[in-house]
Amino acid sequence: MDFLKRLFLFSTGYTYSNLSRLFLRLFTGVMFLQLCVRQMLHFEALSDSMTGVMGMSPELTMSLLLVVELLSATFIILGLLTRIAVVGPMVIMAIAEKVILSQGAADHLFNFQPGYPVMFIGIFIYILLAGPGKISLDYIISAHIVDDEKDNDVLENA
Repeated sequence: MDFLKRLFLFSTGYTYSNLSRLFLRLFTGVMFLQLCVRQMLHFEALSDSMTGVMGMSPELTMSLLLVVELLSATFIILGLLTRIAVVGPMVIMAIAEKVILSQGAADHLFNFQPGYPVMFIGIFIYILLAGPGKISLDYIISAHIVDDEKDNDVLENA
């Protein structure tokens, strides 16, 4: 009985929130980066099936999309400007979900099923709310620019 009590107390009382946020950032960033690389490899097929946005050609639209995805994934992995870095991918995934639902999954390259982009959106919302954690460049940079006791308290409670 004492073993079970210690097991449950240990499993509920100790959290590794910073390590968990690091893992989630790395996992999500690598998955998003892998998606970006697949799109780069199929650039011509994707740009042929894509429509231009705001008067841009499909190739330029696809190029801008890839740049946003690549930079966002890299920033998320590094934990640099993390809360800002997840906004672009959230918008991209919301648009992707809309396109998938309107065209049908069978017509879409890589056969994304409805809900796949929503999974990314959910993870990005969590990262947006929870922040990057202490194992990130955001935290390291913040620790070097803190000059006030109030800011130091906020940083320590991150």
